[in-house]
Amino acid sequence: MKYFEEFTPGDAETTEGYQVTAEEIIDFARKWDPQPMHTDPDAALASGFGGLVASGVHLIAMTVRLLVTRPTHASVIGALGLDQLRFLRPVRPGDVVRVTIECLGARPSSTKPDRGVVRSRVTLRNQRGEDLLTYVDALLVARRPDAAG
Repeated sequence: MKYFEEFTPGDAETTEGYQVTAEEIIDFARKWDPQPMHTDPDAALASGFGGLVASGVHLIAMTVRLLVTRPTHASVIGALGLDQLRFLRPVRPGDVVRVTIECLGARPSSTKPDRGVVRSRVTLRNQRGEDLLTYVDALLVARRPDAAG
């Protein structure tokens, strides 16, 4: 568990890779974003994407899962928001994605001594190192119990 005190601007880490399958893309999209380029391989071929692609909502879900299941995940109390969210390239079946998270800043809460706000740049990349999704997040992160005073 990574506490507020351990966040330093400029520090970055990258998650393990995750391989995306066609079945996962279709299953997720049928439930949460039922559009033909995500649910129907034949229709996706005729789309501007030229094949099946993962939904943007699915990319966000994959990113969050990779972040919260890494060994050094943050002691998050809650999310304050996402800024500058961009979908840059499609994710296709067979792609292996990884997330890089870079700390942009950390400030203690002015009203609650047991927490602070951490801002980070989050980037989802494929196996070729191409940026797929980026955003800046702001999270409430717990301080170490012995540091909260």
